[in-house]
Amino acid sequence: MLDGLAKSRIDPKKPRKEGLTCTIDKFQGLDTENMRVIAPFIDLVKVYGALPMLVSDEALRRKIRFYHDLGIRVSTGSTITEFAIAESSLERFAKEAEEAGFDVVEIGESSIDLSMAQKKKVTEVIEAAGLEFQWKVGKKDPRHQLDLDDTLRKVDEAVKLGSKKVVIEANEGYNVGIYDEKGMVKWSFVGAMTNEFPPSTFIFEAPLESQQSALIAEFGQRVNLAEVQTDAIASVESQRRGFLAKSAFGVSYVRKDPEGGPASKFIYYIIKTKHPVEQGELMGLSHLPRRTVQAAVEDLKRQGLVVERNSLEDARKKVYQPTHSEWL
Repeated sequence: MLDGLAKSRIDPKKPRKEGLTCTIDKFQGLDTENMRVIAPFIDLVKVYGALPMLVSDEALRRKIRFYHDLGIRVSTGSTITEFAIAESSLERFAKEAEEAGFDVVEIGESSIDLSMAQKKKVTEVIEAAGLEFQWKVGKKDPRHQLDLDDTLRKVDEAVKLGSKKVVIEANEGYNVGIYDEKGMVKWSFVGAMTNEFPPSTFIFEAPLESQQSALIAEFGQRVNLAEVQTDAIASVESQRRGFLAKSAFGVSYVRKDPEGGPASKFIYYIIKTKHPVEQGELMGLSHLPRRTVQAAVEDLKRQGLVVERNSLEDARKKVYQPTHSEWL
């Protein structure tokens, strides 16, 4: 209907490398006919929590075959993986997950803490079973959240271990990970993450439709989203194709002003109004000493408001620009 008017997907065929939409299966009732309609928009289904331990092997295999027949890959959740690790049963878990038909094992540290050596061993066991692994970063408990430094460190470890994508924990979408107590996106936190790693590194859990709309508005159709309920799949795909959903009208694009002293705020104003700009230009325009400019730039990078890139004209020089222009 109205062929040619909707935006085309940049990565239209599965398996996609970007613009992933991941949903969750809690063994809820599914409308099979509607699922067949939206299946082309779903890249991965995660079987919720400890459910694989609570249902019969045949029921689990039947569920996984259903998704495979629709061209959808299936993942365990991190909860059952953490349980298997804590119970020293990882090898058995990986073997049985492969036999059940899972494609991906999600690994997290919500209730456990692993050293880099232990993480490497975990990934080796999963790969030896013929499965892919995907690391999740973050804590489910709002009272025990990772700060920015710990988040970036764990993302870096996951990337070094070979995780193709890194899932960012959101739990119910409130006061966890990149969301505040009202479920709003903490843009300075997200900006600092995408300043260190390309946005394509992440799969952002986004349980609320307002969060899905906000992230698509900021990153465009390439953003990877997880925890999307099945009844919101069509809405997410519509927004990726350029149509506004009802939830999109409540999205706020207002950025926080930079924190810090007058120098940081002044340098941010210059970068925002004249970018890309190199350090020498910042010194000339601000009439501030090099050390002050350097400190201000580092402060703005830390807040996720500014990104640093090599100059296209001279690779030896660095240029700076507002983070927002780099995301789209």
